[in-house]
Amino acid sequence: MLLTRSMARFARCGPLLSCAFGIITPLAAQLPFYTDDPAVTERGKLHFEFFNEHDALQLQYPNVRQNTANYKLNFGLPFNLELDVDVPYLAIYRAVGTPGATGHGDLDLGIKWEFHKESPRVPAFGASLYIEFPTGDASRQLGSGLTDYALNLIAQKSLTKRTRVNVNLGYLFAGNTSTGVLGIENSRGHVYTGGLSMLHDFTERLTLGAEVYGGYSKNGNLGRSQFQVLAGGQYQIRKGLSFDFGVLGGKYVASPRIGGQVGFSVDLPDLARRDQD
Repeated sequence: MLLTRSMARFARCGPLLSCAFGIITPLAAQLPFYTDDPAVTERGKLHFEFFNEHDALQLQYPNVRQNTANYKLNFGLPFNLELDVDVPYLAIYRAVGTPGATGHGDLDLGIKWEFHKESPRVPAFGASLYIEFPTGDASRQLGSGLTDYALNLIAQKSLTKRTRVNVNLGYLFAGNTSTGVLGIENSRGHVYTGGLSMLHDFTERLTLGAEVYGGYSKNGNLGRSQFQVLAGGQYQIRKGLSFDFGVLGGKYVASPRIGGQVGFSVDLPDLARRDQD
């Protein structure tokens, strides 16, 4: 019910979100997972993703819940490169008597490179560089107030024809990893991040998996570290269109106590051809 009420509120914000997406976790990954895979969008094509995640917070009074609605657009470039752009729309719910906050978060721009395809003995490798600009209102905790620079190294290895493992290792050079009130907020850079996910194709349409994901600041403040687990999957409705879903929970203040995520992924050129037909 909590997630349903949140999505109903988000639906009423649809026109605002449409305006926000003029051109979208920390989050460049294969929905619904935070751990990315090396694959990039095919050259000259567009890939669009949307997800809505509702989280119950821990030890952040008066903040009690956060809803994150995110649009993301990927564009395939030559030389196995991909350009990414995303911006979240946030709703932070606070204790009775304390005003909440809603609005756009920080704009994120990134470029991703798949520099090695998987071979029988060597995993697939990729890397991504993201710059997040402080476009959200930091005074209401909708943005970090900092410009973030982060590098992520990505590997994928197939264990069988239907099962694969993704590994991410990241380093934040400057800024912090927060999205709203989630993520590591109290460090001005030098944050290590990592993720491990395993996915299995149960059928041609249904993929399920699980992951562990976390971050650690060099200042050693475990109260602001991040550690969470997620279980979820993807159901292919038709070629180029999928429904994504997941449940997650974590430890430490920077992770949600419990949350849920739903969304979809679509290849836009496929939609254009369908309309022409």
